[in-house]
Amino acid sequence: RAVLRKASALEYKIQRRALRKEDFINYIQYEINLLELIKKRRARIGYSFKKDEIENSILHRVHSLFNRATGKWKEDVQLWLSHVAFCKQWNAKHQLSKVFSSMLAIHPNKPALWIMAAKWEMETQLSSESARHLFLRALRFHPECPKLYQEYFRMELMHAEKQRKEKKEFEQAKMDLGEFNYSEEILNGEMARIIYRDAAQKIKGVEFHVAVLSIAKLFDFTQDLQKEILESLQTKYADDPLTWDYMARRELELGSLQSTEHTTKQMKVSEMTQREERCCAVFEEAVRAVPTEDMWKCYITFCLERYNRKTNSEELKQKRLERTLSVFHKTHESSLLPEALYKQWVQLLLESNLFETATEVAEAATKRFSLSMEMWQMRLQVLIQLKSDAVTQCFEEAVKHVKSKGTLPLWSLWVEWSEGTNSKEDTEALYRRSLHATTPAESVTMKEKYLDWTYRNGGYKKVKRVFTSLCENRPFSLDFFRKMIQIEKEQESCKMLHLREYYERALREFGSTNSDLWLDYIKEELSHPQGKPENCGSIHWRAMKMLQGDLVEDFVSKYTLLQTGHL
Repeated sequence: RAVLRKASALEYKIQRRALRKEDFINYIQYEINLLELIKKRRARIGYSFKKDEIENSILHRVHSLFNRATGKWKEDVQLWLSHVAFCKQWNAKHQLSKVFSSMLAIHPNKPALWIMAAKWEMETQLSSESARHLFLRALRFHPECPKLYQEYFRMELMHAEKQRKEKKEFEQAKMDLGEFNYSEEILNGEMARIIYRDAAQKIKGVEFHVAVLSIAKLFDFTQDLQKEILESLQTKYADDPLTWDYMARRELELGSLQSTEHTTKQMKVSEMTQREERCCAVFEEAVRAVPTEDMWKCYITFCLERYNRKTNSEELKQKRLERTLSVFHKTHESSLLPEALYKQWVQLLLESNLFETATEVAEAATKRFSLSMEMWQMRLQVLIQLKSDAVTQCFEEAVKHVKSKGTLPLWSLWVEWSEGTNSKEDTEALYRRSLHATTPAESVTMKEKYLDWTYRNGGYKKVKRVFTSLCENRPFSLDFFRKMIQIEKEQESCKMLHLREYYERALREFGSTNSDLWLDYIKEELSHPQGKPENCGSIHWRAMKMLQGDLVEDFVSKYTLLQTGHL
């Protein structure tokens, strides 16, 4: 009865004139949950009476609901994918074929859906012919889609591998192959070769060739095909850094052909060292042939990847470190080291305890990128970490070079360092200087920091004077006022007169955009020993006049909860 009552309620909702997608989704989810519950209960008690009648009727209803929903909201891809997932879960192969057909007719502009359908045909239905047909249809809509060509290429190689295995098994069983037609061209991957050649004429770029080559490597009968792709890659894109990067990394895979049964640890280290040296030899040739920033970046990225790999050999780790630092230095000498990689270089030097070199590199980075705030910040962090005497001088130099906009991290770092190093007078002078040096929007954060530092180091009277002086210069943040209100509350003799002053100042700035501020003010008047509850009416009236848009409704609802004691 409960199931019938719930299903009836959900059914009524989807029979309305104004249909809602959420109603269909809720109904479908309820029916799926019911199916899962029936399945679990049957498994628990081992009861299979009327299984086909009950489950099949629910399955039919879910498919019907999905069909109505996808018919109404055709553009919702997620709805289609939910139907696909449901069909796969309940093994509704015939229904899934129809769903894919309808979905692709409505969404032919999404390559991922074509790939999903073809993959299902190939792997679940074991129909390479249907998968091929889908890929060919997809390529009519997307003739220059690299992903489609890659997956089509993979599918043909999988089909060839499957046929090779079948043929081998038949031969081992000494069966007559007369009735089976195994084409030598298909067995050798000629279909995949045709796809690659067709794609290579339409799709430009190294990435596609490398992706196809990586797929071909997964199959042991594609040596000739791999050779053709590699030759094409080297011929067409000889000056592309990605080509050289691939060729260099390829040396890692071309390991020793000797037997590895009796290989010692030292021999493994020696072999890995030789492989990496061969890679670096290719990279060295590359940076001579294509001396660009991207090429050096590929070289450095490779070196960093090898250095970060775990190894138990200290000798190998040291060689990797020396090689990486050497490449960083060469790139810097060529003036082709990107800004972001200077940070990694300095970090690596600090980790290796090469502090003097790290300082020199950081200085060189600020000379090359003198307008970069990140480079100055990096150099200052190095000097602060090493407790250098040149920190103040470097800060002054940075302020001269970097424009005022975007210097907030620089000033924040400076005052934080000064708090732990300089006198209170020097730090306060620095805070006041930062308020004028930063842009108005950034000075807001510095005001908050200044207020917090003053309270920690100068006490209540000092922070009150600073607050009053800071209030003379806009802009402010809400946290600036809330900080002062919190400081006042922490005092033993917390005065409502002072709290009113801070709330009134805050409301002048944020009263039209923040309803919670008004509510906090009212709460304060109600809860403070010196508060005046009779003021709440006038505060409420002012809030209603000042708040904008939907904030009035939000304020009224919260104020009602406050009056009833629920807030």
